[in-house]
Amino acid sequence: MDTESILTNLSSEQLEELLKQKKEKERRTALIRKEAYEGIRAELLQRIEQKVRAVSGDVKGLFDFIVNETGAFYEVMKEYGQLRKIDQMSFLIPSESFRIEVKTNKVKKFDERADIAASRLIEFLQDWIKQSNKGSDDPMYQLAMMLLERNKYGDLDYKSISKLYELEQKFGSEEYSEIMQLFRESNIVEGTETNFYFWEKTPLGVWRKIEPSFNRL
Repeated sequence: MDTESILTNLSSEQLEELLKQKKEKERRTALIRKEAYEGIRAELLQRIEQKVRAVSGDVKGLFDFIVNETGAFYEVMKEYGQLRKIDQMSFLIPSESFRIEVKTNKVKKFDERADIAASRLIEFLQDWIKQSNKGSDDPMYQLAMMLLERNKYGDLDYKSISKLYELEQKFGSEEYSEIMQLFRESNIVEGTETNFYFWEKTPLGVWRKIEPSFNRL
């Protein structure tokens, strides 16, 4: 007897029970697939996280090593009169096939009042999006939050904060203006930023930058 004939001879209760069993089987199959997927995802994340954290630690160790070694050699350069001027901070350490470039730039920074201003601005923006039809998808909110991001040293970026001043009229808020004034008052500190660059000479005699960055590979 074929399947169609069997189904024809079944009562409505039996058909309903078969349908229920079929749905339950499909549900269990879907659950098994979901659990398998989530298991694979969890394992992948765990393996990658372990590698990333290990490499991040190595990179931090490399950074500290380079800072200490180049700093010590800088003192040697001063002692042997290898600097063009007394206050020179940027310098080059070359060999025939490899060289290290240490570049130090003056940068404008903020004092502790900027941290207070940043906290107040975040609170202001969170209250502001509650009244916005777009919520956190509002471009003004997203732009302001992006400009509040800190650099690799944990400092606020002077150029980004300066762009926040340009939004003052668009927000049209006394609270926002007070926060911007606090940022302006805190912008009284000048610091230095040091970057390290590494170069290698190719077989063709061309200097090529070595960039130990994951996204540069």
